Amino acid sequence: MKNKIEIKNLTKHYGGFTLDNVSFGVPRGSVVGLIGENGAGKSTIIKSLLGVINTDGGEILFDGVPLGRLGKNQRQLTGVVLDDVSLPSAVNLRELNTVMKNMFSRWDEQTFFALTERFRLPRDKKTGEFSKGMKMKTAIAAALSHGAETLILDEPTSGLDPVARDEILDILYDFMQNSGHAVLISSHITSDLEKLCDYVVFIHGGKVAVSGEKDALLEEYAVYGGNISDLDPAAVVRVRRRNYGADALVKRSMIPPSFGTEKTTLEDIMLFFVKGEKL
Repeated sequence: MKNKIEIKNLTKHYGGFTLDNVSFGVPRGSVVGLIGENGAGKSTIIKSLLGVINTDGGEILFDGVPLGRLGKNQRQLTGVVLDDVSLPSAVNLRELNTVMKNMFSRWDEQTFFALTERFRLPRDKKTGEFSKGMKMKTAIAAALSHGAETLILDEPTSGLDPVARDEILDILYDFMQNSGHAVLISSHITSDLEKLCDYVVFIHGGKVAVSGEKDALLEEYAVYGGNISDLDPAAVVRVRRRNYGADALVKRSMIPPSFGTEKTTLEDIMLFFVKGEKL
């Protein structure tokens, strides 16, 4: 399966942080979730993909074309929605449509207004008066209205109520009905990613800690809350010690069925790697 986005050995050095040889792909017809704690490197990856920062090594390809060689029309095939939504505050949706029409050669105002109608956004209200959720919905509508084949989304559901989050997930489901499309989504709300994603990339300390098909990862790992000393040390991935005992993230296939384990979640996996320790 050809990747819409391919990241190879991406490296970026800051004063006290290094994004260290990160590699992963976003296949056609898939949604890839990017997870990790604050400061892990997710924003650095997204900024690198958008070309707003210079990297110190590695390669970024869009449909096999290096980022630096993309022409204007090729760049417009990627829709972008950032957590810090920036809309011209003095315009309404009708005026925003005119602005976007002059920016994007493939702008589709019929799609834009259909999406804003679906999101129940007022056409004549200034966007500066919109709530955060309304601004995010506007940004998503715009990203889906200029012929984009790839979406890069940074925390699109952060701070939104469950109803608004569900509406956005539904729109993304619709977008993914086209097998040539792809989505890279960064989010702290791992439950949303479990609903939406095909693949997960967990960034920890500037490196890829865990990556793979979401369902396979959730099947591979389990949580064990019994006596950890009874376990094969090779089966224990991480341990979280508490006042009353400890829990372990384990490899399910290496735990006897009689021991009893609990299903894991993406949040469990992230918390064990961030707050846990090796046995």
